[in-house]
Amino acid sequence: MQFATLLIAAFAAVATVVTASPTPATEGLTNDAQIDHWLATTDAKITYIGDEDASVNPLKGIEKRGTLNTRVVYCSQRAGKVCGGQCSVYNGNAVCLAAPDTACLQASTQVAFCSQPNCVAPCTQLSNCIERLDNGFCYTPETRSIIVPFT
Repeated sequence: MQFATLLIAAFAAVATVVTASPTPATEGLTNDAQIDHWLATTDAKITYIGDEDASVNPLKGIEKRGTLNTRVVYCSQRAGKVCGGQCSVYNGNAVCLAAPDTACLQASTQVAFCSQPNCVAPCTQLSNCIERLDNGFCYTPETRSIIVPFT
């Protein structure tokens, strides 16, 4: 009887571990279509960084956009729930972005925003955003740099 109880408890523990396997955090991420829509409809001043085609026309490089690239939009102003002002759009992979005066950002993959230059801690994962804004943006006051990981 004790063996049967122990066997059931062991099986339940293994089943719990198997079903609790980690999954990538997607909370707060925007996809390329959402970013393209925001770029097409915003009145923010945009500077493109990364993909050369995107510097002229962000929609022109869609067919050449790397599936593993991360797109990050980071802006200098927040008005209510809207992010705007002077914005930069990065399209690429694995980099520490200098982002002084950043007030809000959105990204297509998990990034971290740091309150120090050169991606020095303390940094916060985008999925841990405390205040969400419209169009998938996160309020990130005092951000000085952004870590884009290798994807």
